[in-house]
Amino acid sequence: MAAATNRLLPPLELEVMKTLWQLGEATVRDVQRELGRRRPLAYTTVMTLLDRVARKGAATRRKQGRAHLYRPVLSRDAALELAIDRLTGDFFDGSRSRLLGHLQGETNAASPESEEPLDATLL
Repeated sequence: MAAATNRLLPPLELEVMKTLWQLGEATVRDVQRELGRRRPLAYTTVMTLLDRVARKGAATRRKQGRAHLYRPVLSRDAALELAIDRLTGDFFDGSRSRLLGHLQGETNAASPESEEPLDATLL
């Protein structure tokens, strides 16, 4: 079994992990059905996404009959820590206290670049 990923997962893989965290253990069909409530995806797309998270070590896969059962290895808390690390690294020079200051509305918490007006075309 591969070690749990230490990289931030792309958005669709994160959606798959959210579903696994919710279900605990699931087949491709289970995940597809649950994801379909928010975002319809083809069975083969969900199968590919589950294979990717398993190869990255964020989930495990075991055979049960003709289906594979996937179970999360990467916890929601660990994924949150990765996301916060990425956010602080990208925008706050790695400082969680600067991030916290920004969230609390302190104007000098973020870097000077963040005080420039936002260009709406970038969104």
